[in-house]
Amino acid sequence: MTAPALPETVLVVEDDPHVRLGCVQALQLANVAVEGVGSAEEAIPRLAQGHIAAVVTDMRLPKADGLTLVRLCQQQDATLPVVMITGHGDIDLAVESMRAGAYDFITKPFASERLVDVVRRALEKRQLTREVARLRRQLEHGDDIESRLIGQSPAMVAVRRLIMDVADSPVDVLVHGETGCGKELVAQALHACSGRRNGPYVALNCGGMPDNLLDSELFGHEAGAFTGAQKRRVGKIEFAQGGTLFLDELETMPTSMQIKLLRVLQERKLERLGSNTPIEVDCRIVAATKDDLLERGRQGTFRSDLYYRLNVVTITLPPLRERREDIPLLMAHFTATAAQRFNRAPPELSAAQLATLMRHDWPGNVRELRNVADCLVLGVRHAILEPAQVSAGGDAAAGLSLSEAVERFERELISAELGRQGGNIARAAEALKVAKTTLHDKVRRLGLSPTS
Repeated sequence: MTAPALPETVLVVEDDPHVRLGCVQALQLANVAVEGVGSAEEAIPRLAQGHIAAVVTDMRLPKADGLTLVRLCQQQDATLPVVMITGHGDIDLAVESMRAGAYDFITKPFASERLVDVVRRALEKRQLTREVARLRRQLEHGDDIESRLIGQSPAMVAVRRLIMDVADSPVDVLVHGETGCGKELVAQALHACSGRRNGPYVALNCGGMPDNLLDSELFGHEAGAFTGAQKRRVGKIEFAQGGTLFLDELETMPTSMQIKLLRVLQERKLERLGSNTPIEVDCRIVAATKDDLLERGRQGTFRSDLYYRLNVVTITLPPLRERREDIPLLMAHFTATAAQRFNRAPPELSAAQLATLMRHDWPGNVRELRNVADCLVLGVRHAILEPAQVSAGGDAAAGLSLSEAVERFERELISAELGRQGGNIARAAEALKVAKTTLHDKVRRLGLSPTS
C-alpha cells in the first residue's frame, strides 16, 4: 500500500568529527537509529524531510549556533525534542536554549550512558506527544475523514489510518492511484486533519499547460518578466503559504519545472520569474500521479531525484474493482448527495442493479460510479444498468438485504473463478483483478476452500 518511509532517526549536529563519531557510535550501540552532520546548515534539509525524531546539537557550531537551531526546530515542529551539548562555561546559554524550547542539555565531558539515557527519554516524550496528538485528531476529525474517504474495506481503512498518522508531520506526500480513485480527496483530508487546516488549500493540475504558463502559475512573476507580464503575480506555491499545495498529474510536469520544484522542496525557497530575490516557502506539497514514476525515471521521462524526494510517504489508493465491498456504501452516499443536489427523491437500488454494479470492472473508478448514481437519481438510462446486462442471478437475489446480496454475489463470483482456476488463489486473483492478499481475506470471510 505504501512505499517504505525513511526510518525515524536521531540527528547529531556536531562540528568536531571525533565528538560526532563518538555520539553516533554510542547511540548505534544502544540500537538507536542515528545520523551525524557537521553544521546547522546541513541539518536543516534533513529536518524538512520529516523523519527526524530528536536532535542532539552542540551549542558552538561554525555558522548558525545551536540556539539558532533550537529556534528553527521549534518553528518547524514544536514537538521535536532537542538536546543541547554545552561546555562548562555555557550554562547560561544552555538555560536560554531551554527557554527557547530545548528538551534538555548535557555538559562536556559526558559519559556515553548519559547521552543514551537523555536521548531515550527524549524519544519517549516524542512518542507520547504524537500518540496524544493522534488520538486528539481522531476525536476531532475521525468522522470528517470517513465522510471524505468512504469505505470499510481493509484497503480504505489503512489509507485513512496512514493519513491520520502523517497529517501533522511536515513531510510532503505522494498520492498514487488510477484516474477517478479520489487522489484529491486524500490531499483535502491531509490538509483538513493537519495543523495547516486554517491555512489555504491550493490545487493545480500540471497537465496541458505550456511551460511558461506553468512556470508563472507555480512560481509567480514580476512585472515585465516576459511579454504581457504587466504586473506582479504571486504563484501557487507562494499563495499556499501556511497551507497545502496539491499538484495533480505530476507526471505531466516538464523536466525544467521538475528541476525548479525539486529545488523548492530541498531549500524551501523560490524566486519569481524576473526576480533574484529568494522567498521563504512554508507549505506542504501533496503530489498526485497515476503513473509509475520510478519506471518513468528509468525511462528518462521523469527525474528520479524528484521522485525520491517526494517518495518519503506514498499513499496508494486502490482501484474500485479491488474493493467491491465498498460499492453499496459509496452508491448510497452518491445517490443521497445527488438527490439533495437535484432536489429529487433518492431511488431504491434493487438487488438486480446491485449485482450489475458489483460485476462491473469500473475503469473510471469512483468517479464513474458517481456518474451512475447521478443518472439513477435523474431517471436517465445508463449503459451499465441497461436491462440486457442484468442477469437472472441478479433477479434471483430479490428479497435479500443489501449486505446479503453483496455477500451472495461475491461468494458466487469468487467460487466460480476458483473452480475455473483449480482452486489456485494467485491465478484467481489475477483473473478477478484483485490483489492476492485481498482475495485471501475474502475467501476466508466467505468460508470458501481453495486448494492453494
